[in-house]
Amino acid sequence: MKSSLSRRFAVTLFLFSLVGQIAWVVENMYFNVFLYKMFHATPDAISAMVSASAVAAAVTTVFMGALSDKVGKRKLFIWLGYVLWGLSIIGFLFLNRSTLSALFPAATSIAAIGVTLTVVLDCVMTFFGSTANDAAFNAFVTDATEEGNRGKAEGINAMMPLIAILVVFGSFMFFDLDREESWRAIFLIIGTFVMLVGVVGLFLIREPQITPSREGYFKSVLYGFFPSTVKKNPTLYLTLLAFLIFNVSIQIFMPYLILYYEVSLGMKDYVFIMAPAILVAAAVTFFWGRVYDKKGLFFSASLSLTSLVLGYMLLFFFRGTVPVFIGSLLMMIGYLAGMAVFGAHIRSHTPRGKAGLFQGVRIFSQVLIPGVIGPYVGKLLLANAETVLNSDGTRSFIPNATLFLGAAVAAVVLIPFLFLLKNKKGAEK
Repeated sequence: MKSSLSRRFAVTLFLFSLVGQIAWVVENMYFNVFLYKMFHATPDAISAMVSASAVAAAVTTVFMGALSDKVGKRKLFIWLGYVLWGLSIIGFLFLNRSTLSALFPAATSIAAIGVTLTVVLDCVMTFFGSTANDAAFNAFVTDATEEGNRGKAEGINAMMPLIAILVVFGSFMFFDLDREESWRAIFLIIGTFVMLVGVVGLFLIREPQITPSREGYFKSVLYGFFPSTVKKNPTLYLTLLAFLIFNVSIQIFMPYLILYYEVSLGMKDYVFIMAPAILVAAAVTFFWGRVYDKKGLFFSASLSLTSLVLGYMLLFFFRGTVPVFIGSLLMMIGYLAGMAVFGAHIRSHTPRGKAGLFQGVRIFSQVLIPGVIGPYVGKLLLANAETVLNSDGTRSFIPNATLFLGAAVAAVVLIPFLFLLKNKKGAEK
């Protein structure tokens, strides 16, 4: 088994993972801010957007992952998907009060129209993004790696969200997010960047050698959900269930994290506070994949979970800059390190040549179910949150620290599943 990664593959992994995560960070962490600031969105609206996007991501990944297996190609879905993904992001330039007021002069609530159109366009964008990244690129990474080097690859892959957060935070600090002009510039820059990377992929990506699936397309779509498939791959599905619980924990607080820093804690300079934490967490995550390669899932996941819960507790109990910094650092290390080890374990137990077929099942555990349950729990936790009066007479909610307590409870539920996985022997192929 190979233990090293080729230079070309490493560059491809770094570039497409990073740019994909930059786009996802803008969606997952700042679309909520966009709705909040431009259209005074409620927790219900934010929860609805996150859930709708999760459903779109899951459905897209199920169908497009199976299609990429059927045609035996990954490269086309990746580079063309990134180009269309970027175009859909640019489409958000037109979602602002000025443009919508001109288009709908008789509307009684521009804010309601803005929220609705944002949710719809978010789903369109998610279709292209999930086709390119969740379905094709993730299958490509599985195809191009093997058991001896998946931890290294996943270490690189899993630290990209933190680097993406750092890039986005650093870039957004130059914009006044209360102004429509700032959001127009942001969507134009991010969309153009994603499109350009897609074009680069046409020349950079090396098509992996995979045999086109001979199964009927719709049978391929449903393959990962058949009871017989679950029975053949018990370790894979137990890992996916554990990964689902892990991601529910993350989704309880993540849609509200930036708003919590800025609105609840009053940290207008949270970028400077978070940047060092992000850099340290990214470095730890890079090496954590190697820990998984050497020590296995139970050891590496247990430490990741411990770091995550400790971070939650500090964020729940304290409001000062130093403990918030330490809590955020531990939370981010636990989050990304956990993503790395679960991701590597899922790849290691994915049957060879069927990576596309299982991307839909993976997205159910990573995005769909957590994306519905997590924000809903967060909404319930914020049911009695304080509100603030806006200049136009509407009121906006103030996120509070109970989000982190709820996330910690969900994380603790994961512990028995780690022991079950520890007792699982071997890998089903």
